[in-house]
Amino acid sequence: MERTLDIDPDRLRLRRLATSELTPSEATATRALMAVAFGSDEEERFSDDDWQHALGGVHFVLELDREIVAHAAVVEREIHVGRHALRTGYVEAVATAPARQGLGLGSIVMTDVTEYVREGFELGGLGTGRQSFYGRLGWRIWAGPSSVRTADGDQPTPDDDGSIMVLTTPTTPPLDPAAPISCEWRPGDAW
Repeated sequence: MERTLDIDPDRLRLRRLATSELTPSEATATRALMAVAFGSDEEERFSDDDWQHALGGVHFVLELDREIVAHAAVVEREIHVGRHALRTGYVEAVATAPARQGLGLGSIVMTDVTEYVREGFELGGLGTGRQSFYGRLGWRIWAGPSSVRTADGDQPTPDDDGSIMVLTTPTTPPLDPAAPISCEWRPGDAW
């Protein structure tokens, strides 16, 4: 359950930065935030591949008293839904410092991310096990089967079915929510 944010808004600063605009210390602090927030459990930990997936797009960095306390990134990917190839704002590396979780800081970041994706992409996408958090912001679970596009053809990713969420935008064409959805192959987690 989310507690009421009782932090003076003047102590918060939310910035949108291209990867190239992150200072070395900001990149290090953000990467460290991911490691702490995701923990060391082998199944959940934030890997180097996960970090690489978050680079090359726009970072949403929330600071409290000049300390990075929450983050998300949006990178461009081509997601296929049925026969549509869609320019997708794909959300990566979403985390809030464990001591600050439940205060609404992640919601502040994801509200801005959602607005950014709606303004600039044909579709939003993300993979998560926390569907209710994103669902309140308009993201919907994709009902169709998922796969990854490889040189050898589409390979089903049934373990990802039910954890892929999408966000429609003003430029999203009509889509069948039960249609197959696919992403390009990449090292680490495809979705």
